Order: sequence, then structure tokens, then C-alpha cells
Amino acid sequence: MSEPAVIGKCPICAAQLRVVRLECGSCGTRLEGSFSLGLFHSLSPDQLEFLEVFIRARGNFKDVERELGISYPTVRSRLDAVIRALGYQTDVEPDREATAERRKEILRQLAEGKIGADDAASLLEERP
Repeated sequence: MSEPAVIGKCPICAAQLRVVRLECGSCGTRLEGSFSLGLFHSLSPDQLEFLEVFIRARGNFKDVERELGISYPTVRSRLDAVIRALGYQTDVEPDREATAERRKEILRQLAEGKIGADDAASLLEERP
């Protein structure tokens, strides 16, 4: 059985936690001090899961869509959320390829009957 993962945020106030002691499971060596958890501990469990899938798919949005059963706009939105959670800015304006992919996804959902014509029209008029 694997050991539980280290949490990155305080369950009481949500502040970033710090590690104060490290111990080697093999020889028992202990280090004490104040260590940061690292950049990825600021991500939620859902964001970490998404990031694992994204890396496994080598950044291929179609493979991420398939594995998670989500649409292209959702993949993009989740990736943007991970980028922001890591402290980076995301593009304000989506690129042309992303806009074209979003339009294709909306039209695919319309063709499959997952959304109605009015919903599709509204989604196509929205800015991503």
C-alpha cells in the first residue's frame, strides 16, 4: 500500500504549507528545517490528475478529450486553470486554431444532438 500524498495547503486557512522534517525510509536519516513543497503542490487533486493525463498525452488535446471524456473548450479551460494556479498568465486572446477547434466542437455537439440550435448559436457568439 502506498503512503498518502503530501497536501500543499492548510486544511484550516488554505495557506501554503511548508515541510519541516524529511526522513529517509531506508537508513533513517532525518533533515530538519523549513522546505518549500514546490510549485505543483499548489494544484488541486483534480488539476494534478488533469496534468498527468495531459503529460501522458504529450499535450495532444484530442487524446486528453478522449481519455477524460471532455470537449476541446473544457480541455483548454482546464489547462488555463492549471497555468494560472502555477502563477503564470494565460493568453487573453485565444489563437485562431483554438477558436476554430472550439467552433468545430460546438458544431459537433449540435450535430450529435447534445445541444440545441439556440444554445449552439449562443456559444458561437461568445468570446472564448
